[in-house]
Amino acid sequence: MKRRIFYQPFYFLFWIIYFLVTRAIFLLYHLPRTHTLSSKEVGQVFLNGLPLDISFAAYCSLIPFLAITISVAIPKLRAGKFIRYYTFSIILLLTLLLAADLELYNFWGFRLDSSPLQYLNTPAELMASTAIAPWFLLAVITITTSAFFLFLFRFVFDYRTFVHIYPRLLFSAIAFLYLILLVIPIRGGLQQIPINQSIAYFSDKPFANHASLNMPWNLMHSLLKYNKEKKNPYQFMELQQAESLVAHLYAATPDSAENILREKKPNVLFIILESFTGKFVGSLGGEQGVTPNLDKLAADGINFTQMYASGDRSEKGLVSLLSGYPVQTTTSIIKNPRKSEQLPELSVVFEQHGYSTSFYHGGELEFANIKSYLLNGGYDRLISKFDFSSKTYNSKWGTHDHVLFNKVLQDLNTEKQPFFSTVFTLSSHEPYDIPIPAKFPGNDFAAMFRNSVYYTDWALGQFIEAAQQQPWWEHTLVVLVADHGHPLPNEDPNHVPSKFRIPFILTGGAVKEKGRQVATLGTQTDIAATLLHQLGMPYDEFKWSRNLLAPSAHPFAFYVFNDGFGYITNQGAVVLDNIGRNVLLRDEGVTDEQLEQGKAYMQYSFEDFILK
Repeated sequence: MKRRIFYQPFYFLFWIIYFLVTRAIFLLYHLPRTHTLSSKEVGQVFLNGLPLDISFAAYCSLIPFLAITISVAIPKLRAGKFIRYYTFSIILLLTLLLAADLELYNFWGFRLDSSPLQYLNTPAELMASTAIAPWFLLAVITITTSAFFLFLFRFVFDYRTFVHIYPRLLFSAIAFLYLILLVIPIRGGLQQIPINQSIAYFSDKPFANHASLNMPWNLMHSLLKYNKEKKNPYQFMELQQAESLVAHLYAATPDSAENILREKKPNVLFIILESFTGKFVGSLGGEQGVTPNLDKLAADGINFTQMYASGDRSEKGLVSLLSGYPVQTTTSIIKNPRKSEQLPELSVVFEQHGYSTSFYHGGELEFANIKSYLLNGGYDRLISKFDFSSKTYNSKWGTHDHVLFNKVLQDLNTEKQPFFSTVFTLSSHEPYDIPIPAKFPGNDFAAMFRNSVYYTDWALGQFIEAAQQQPWWEHTLVVLVADHGHPLPNEDPNHVPSKFRIPFILTGGAVKEKGRQVATLGTQTDIAATLLHQLGMPYDEFKWSRNLLAPSAHPFAFYVFNDGFGYITNQGAVVLDNIGRNVLLRDEGVTDEQLEQGKAYMQYSFEDFILK
């Protein structure tokens, strides 16, 4: 006898079964692609897709759980009949979407999202993509799948087949508890970061990751952010004019940059420092004594003194640094795996040239879909928070930086050379927990931030000192750069250039020049071309990146904030608010032509993002 007090878990289970079966249908429909996966990878498709299945099962269960809860107070409400018709409707809708997804994947190469909405005004284009679709087969799949689950629900999971034998008060309390608990699977657990597509990504094979996605969850997520990505809001001029102005900024320059390296194929250690604002870096004219180790490395290598972050978020900085791609204002390309997988990545280039690759971060890589982006980059190893003991965690994000660096040092001592290893710190992110005594006085946010930067610099110094004793050091180029700047310690307004100024240093045993300063204006996007040129590797795919060691007729830096942009040249800086279209800052030497160039860059870079 099935008791009604347990109905909600059974109903939830029904949707889990539905999503597991429809994933199997997806794999069978695309059997040639499935054959490229090992049996283990097929198992991982189901296992890694389960969290998104659970999340969308919770969404599907919200209304029935609410109906049951209300029916306790209003006995005349026929909850069973309502749930039956609701479930039948959802089954039919989701199965129709499944059929569309099965065939559209053949043409588009990504799971169903909001993209078809772009064709509502031109349905002929959408139909052209499906003109040769096997309509009969899709109809059979739709009818068979719908019928199976309609009957399964009717005879196994229908509310009327469960008996009510418990007191009304107890039943009411448990029904309400079931409803409230849905919040946990909806957000993917109790962790700080809500669930996103990255949780399903596990492979460097795109099909495996795509098959792991829960299609309805992916569609819902895409629809919720559709307005941010379907149309370019930055219409300052004709698109051809914007394209021409941007092309002028990237006009080909002679490859006359001198080589700064001792060898052609050194190891590359790419260290990304969380929130390292130039205002704390003494070698950039910032406060003295906060980053003594970074300042020493700047003196021992090549210090780029006019470098600016492309944006003000970590996930945006990663894309700019590792893909040489501009940042978006109110969204980020990394949050859309379908778009981000089209980007070039440094790790791919290095792998093509025989490098082993690894990525280290003390936090959760699922944050903002970073994991899916890194997997698309084909890294051999991804090291995250869960590879460390919980005893090494700070109060919020993950492992302290000195523990992270110890792990990096240990691994690099046995790493296959040459290697390309990316290290992303986190301790200088709020809440600024540090495991050493504070160096600077004060309990306000500025003081806490200052001490956290000092701690990360201390951990970096300890790591570099130990690394210099290793055999691989003399054959290693070290890249040091921040993921973004910070308003503190001066409480900078959101838009001003000083908030975005960051360090960028090339150092290590493989660098033959010492103590050089490069004052060329640059943005994070320019690091990819600068690095690859030195290594003699192609960087044509990194079309938004410039070699900062080569002569440039139009040096510039471009950054965005929410919602506006800053554009800096040797003549000064100009900042525009995109919403009000008003200039927030304009240095005396800035010309109207410079403002138009900034507008063109904003418009054309966002257009490129939309078209991906």
